[in-house]
Amino acid sequence: MVLLHEDHLRRFVRTWRLALAASVSLPQTDDPAYASLGALGRHVLGAAGNYMVWMCEVLTLPDPGIRSAPDVAAMVSEADDYLEHVLERWLTPLRDVSNQQLETPEYPSKWQTRYCIDAMLEHAVMHPIRHSFQLDELMNAREGLEPASPVRN
Repeated sequence: MVLLHEDHLRRFVRTWRLALAASVSLPQTDDPAYASLGALGRHVLGAAGNYMVWMCEVLTLPDPGIRSAPDVAAMVSEADDYLEHVLERWLTPLRDVSNQQLETPEYPSKWQTRYCIDAMLEHAVMHPIRHSFQLDELMNAREGLEPASPVRN
């Protein structure tokens, strides 16, 4: 899961950079994560760090030392450095966690959904996939291409 997370977080950053270069407009919403492409980049990369911090906290493991994501204004210039920092900090904290600890018990997340560690790892993998897909859809729509899927969510 750690390697899948790395792969998909890197893919998100590549897709996000393409969206920046294409000056993609995000849909209007009250969600601050969609205020701008910089805000979306901060949301996805910051969440990646926060997921590992949360897992270490609930498992009472040492703090992984993940710094806060750059602010929105700095995100474009600092995204690659922050990406590498987060991915490096993801490599070892869970290495000695047993399968039983990964699967039980469940803990409340910051948004109050309950997750076992394995489920949070899956959530962390899917998060950048979801946002990459959204950006791909926006870029395709801008170019008049067919959406990747008729299903929307």
